[in-house]
Amino acid sequence: MRRTNSSAHNASGSAGSLYIHVPFCEAKCVYCAFASAIKSPGDEELYLASLEREAALRSEEAGTLDTVYIGGGTPTALSERAWERLTETLERHFDFANDAEFTVEANPNSLTRDHIGIWRNYRVNRVSIGVQSLTDSRLAYLGRIHTAMQAQSAVARSLDAGFSVSADMMFGLPDETIRDWGRDLKSAVALGTRHISIYQLTMEPGTPLAARDTALPDGYAQYRYAQWRLPRHGLAQYEVASFARAGYESRHNLNYWSDGEYLGLGPSAWSYVGGARSKNAPTLAEYARMLESGSPEIYSERLEGEAAARQAAVLALRTAGGVDREKFADRYGEEHARAIMRDIAGFPGDLVDMDAKSVRLTAKGLRVGNAIWNEIV
Repeated sequence: MRRTNSSAHNASGSAGSLYIHVPFCEAKCVYCAFASAIKSPGDEELYLASLEREAALRSEEAGTLDTVYIGGGTPTALSERAWERLTETLERHFDFANDAEFTVEANPNSLTRDHIGIWRNYRVNRVSIGVQSLTDSRLAYLGRIHTAMQAQSAVARSLDAGFSVSADMMFGLPDETIRDWGRDLKSAVALGTRHISIYQLTMEPGTPLAARDTALPDGYAQYRYAQWRLPRHGLAQYEVASFARAGYESRHNLNYWSDGEYLGLGPSAWSYVGGARSKNAPTLAEYARMLESGSPEIYSERLEGEAAARQAAVLALRTAGGVDREKFADRYGEEHARAIMRDIAGFPGDLVDMDAKSVRLTAKGLRVGNAIWNEIV
């Protein structure tokens, strides 16, 4: 039975956003450092049983859900039967706003007609597809197991089904030229996606890519090109890595950057509820074992005072809107707000745009955002 709440607002102290981590992949990409593994027999059953146990344990912390995001890993690595059981778990334990944004991540090679059918008949209204590139040679280098044609098909089928579609694209590959990157972006826009997220290829410790003796470009030129090209196709930059047509911004991600609370379920999932940030056990086996005797939480911290304010400022400065000065001071205190604004005022004027109402990074500032955020924290 579908549980729906006519109000889009949450009770005080409730999260309002839910993240579910699916820890399975069909294959590990050479650059991936996320908590995921190839399924073994029995893993799907163990995951679903454990997830339901955690949902029953923590659902009251969620309140009415405005956004849901199922990521991984690869959610489309779950079978049709598993998806049916997952949706039953969600309906049993959670309430949803009528206009809730419900996103699922998908890989082109594993997105099936069954997935699309189940999602259409459920609450899913947004699909984020791991395209990464629309050039087969680049996909092969990244260790992706789909082709450009499969990516094009996945986007087209998702759009035809009525979903809002986002495409993840990756830049900064060895020997990549601006022409290479521009061709990929142009192809992604031509697919009809209304949201594109861009990510730089990085050498994450412990990954196969890190073991290669390969130099990666700094990515500055590619990122700057995306900032110039995508708005000319109607996709405005609203967050450091995200571009969207008006009205197609990710509400779930904007909740993160506005220091909103969220409940995370599944192995390695993070939560931020009641001012405390916590993380679950990273592997399925440990997650399931800990749930049998209580909580799967392995880490928790609570930031307060100026530390909390500085963290919130960094999150807000990821977005095009930046920091609303009045609201920030009301929430975190005038003293902390003044101290942070003094620090930000010390950056060059071409990196930061400050006025009486707000503080935000310029396009150039976003290109060197990491350096700025490190100084603020």
